[in-house]
Amino acid sequence: MIFTYLKKTACMAILFFALSAPTYAAPDDKVSLNFVNADIQEVIKAISQISKKNFLVDPRVKGSINIVSATPVSTELAYDILLSALRLQGYSAVDADGVTKIIPEADAKLYADTMVRPGVKGDKIVTKVIVLKNESATQMVNVVRPMIATNNLVVAHASGNALVITDYVSNIKRIEQIIKAIDVPSADAPILIPVKNSSAVDLAATINKLMPEAVAATSGDGNQRFVLIADTRSNTLLLRADNPGRVARVRELVSKLDNDSGAPGNFHVVTLRNADASKIAQTLRAVMSGDTSTAAAGAAPATGSGIVQADVASNSLIITASEPIYKNLRLAIDKLDVRRPQVFVEALIVEVTADKAAEFGVQWQSLATQGNTSIIGGTNFGTTNNIIGLATSKTPIPGPGLNIGVLNGVGAAANLGMLARALETDSNANILSSPNLLTLDNEEAKIVVGQNVPFITGQYAQSGGATTATPFQTIERKDVGLTLKIKPQILDGGSVRLQVFQEVSSVIATANTAAGVTTNKRSIESNILVDKDQIVVLGGLIQDTVNVVNNQIPLLGSIPLLGRLFSYESRQRSKTNLMVFIRPYVMRDQAAYEAVTARRYNQMSEEQQKAQLSSNFMLPINGGPLLPDLKDARPSLKIEGNMPADNESAK
Repeated sequence: MIFTYLKKTACMAILFFALSAPTYAAPDDKVSLNFVNADIQEVIKAISQISKKNFLVDPRVKGSINIVSATPVSTELAYDILLSALRLQGYSAVDADGVTKIIPEADAKLYADTMVRPGVKGDKIVTKVIVLKNESATQMVNVVRPMIATNNLVVAHASGNALVITDYVSNIKRIEQIIKAIDVPSADAPILIPVKNSSAVDLAATINKLMPEAVAATSGDGNQRFVLIADTRSNTLLLRADNPGRVARVRELVSKLDNDSGAPGNFHVVTLRNADASKIAQTLRAVMSGDTSTAAAGAAPATGSGIVQADVASNSLIITASEPIYKNLRLAIDKLDVRRPQVFVEALIVEVTADKAAEFGVQWQSLATQGNTSIIGGTNFGTTNNIIGLATSKTPIPGPGLNIGVLNGVGAAANLGMLARALETDSNANILSSPNLLTLDNEEAKIVVGQNVPFITGQYAQSGGATTATPFQTIERKDVGLTLKIKPQILDGGSVRLQVFQEVSSVIATANTAAGVTTNKRSIESNILVDKDQIVVLGGLIQDTVNVVNNQIPLLGSIPLLGRLFSYESRQRSKTNLMVFIRPYVMRDQAAYEAVTARRYNQMSEEQQKAQLSSNFMLPINGGPLLPDLKDARPSLKIEGNMPADNESAK
């Protein structure tokens, strides 16, 4: 019994010794590792004795570990095997001041080495800074991030175009190889092709027509990247293509086309895209001849430098000149043949008038008859509706306002003995005109909205020996309404110089006489400087006028209170407020004038909607013209409502 117990105890001791003693020394300083479900703390202690390294273990490092080596390994490799086993358990080793810290992997990036030192390898967490030369570090983060462990990090330093990676040494070395393969110069980097004898602009236009890839690039095909442009300053072609074969083809074409013809004069046709060919031709002639009068005359001088002529129909320049002179002319043409900006000018004319008038007075009249003698007396102040005129009228009609009178007699024998009249008028006018105009930079434009009114300039009546006179008149017609004339000039910095002429005129209907009509006229002519998109006042008028007329009988009219019965007073006050404002908009591209056009177009469309006729089943016309939708390409107008057909309208 006792023997059996001792036997079991000895066997257990031998088994415990086999599990707890992990290493077996070898003659060549190699060890055999054999840890099965061993505690991590004990394994770290054993590797510390083998590798002669000091370990600092975080209390959170717990669990069991399995390490089995079929053959003996070196002490250095034993340390690397421990690091790999810890990585599988979610722990990492970080060296700091001669001590290796064993901590959870999530915290390792806080203690990692700032750089990868020579000889550091394996499953240690370090921090690496990788500077990129060609690619963007910000975009490279998206490529590298999936390759980084979840608990580790990669960030981009945009200003230095660098990646900062904290991860295991083995993984960082793998990422470095991947970045090295990606961070290379692009195959479609711009290439400069110098042009020696020809014009780079002409060669670019010719090659772009010959190369179908250029059409594909402009049509938006991303797989056919091909761009060829000319730099007029250096007479160089700039090429960018994603295929080396295309680059070789362009170089071959340039070498064949860029040859010296040796002729004293070459013939060239240059088609302009934006400028006026006739104006550009005049400018070039003046430059070539050195005489501005030649440009003004419009002739085509045949000087030693060459000939420049404009073809208005095709808006092209025909140039006969030697190659060096043509290059200089072509450089000037490219500078002049640019898209000119436009200026949209918006004017605001505001006029507010107020007229007030008041009058009050009493008139008397008395008619007494003694036999054949009549005595008449009374007051008459010469007003529009005087008492004498009303008394002698068979049908007396008093003027506007309050009229109180006393009649003596009845019927035809009646006469007006007293008339009291009181009147007060108040009239106001608020006028807002907003003319606007679009024109090219440095080009004059004019808009007139109004009527063409006849004005009498002379008249004559010739009777001679005839019994009937033959009168005639001479008439001159003038525009009456609103006129806006501008000439803008865009300056550096965005300001605009404006030559402005603005006029508003109207016919006074109540002031027409035999001599002709009378018009009101308000005009401004000025040169101003204003910043773009800013409103500025051009000028205006503020006028306040008061007129007082007092008629009274001497002495009687001066009596307090009672004098009101022997006086007539009228007062009139007129106030005029007129201001003119203007605002220029500079439009350099399509988007700018499309926005203004859309705003005005929608405004007119809304006004047309408001002006539509109400539905009436008794009337055949219940609709009016409407603008089509701005995105609709059809130019025809749309008619809403039930309009009669052509055959019905013909009936």
